[in-house]
Amino acid sequence: MDSWTKLKRSGVMSRIKSKDTTPEKTVRSLLHSSGYRFRLHKRNLPGTPDLVFRKHNSVLFINGCFWHQHKNCRNGQMPKSRKFYWEPKLLANVERDKNNITELKKWLEGNGGLGVCN
Repeated sequence: MDSWTKLKRSGVMSRIKSKDTTPEKTVRSLLHSSGYRFRLHKRNLPGTPDLVFRKHNSVLFINGCFWHQHKNCRNGQMPKSRKFYWEPKLLANVERDKNNITELKKWLEGNGGLGVCN
């Protein structure tokens, strides 16, 4: 059972961002200060990559460990409560990531691209 009310939980979940997260801003800042130039969140590409390096024909995803279930990461573990809710949701994210990366690799190969980093 959730320890927060529905209203409190809704407020917390509404503040989880999909763009401009702290890790994303940090990586963007480091890359930009190193001289790399990129486009943000290209919606016409599969999976809407966080960073697109047109000059280098490469894309970069900056994914959260929990939401994308990164293996061997302490933050990428399945929650112990409400597994019936979280397991299908998080596994669907992982499957969608695989499909998007496959599509992006095909697109990059067709455009002389280098690769995908996530």
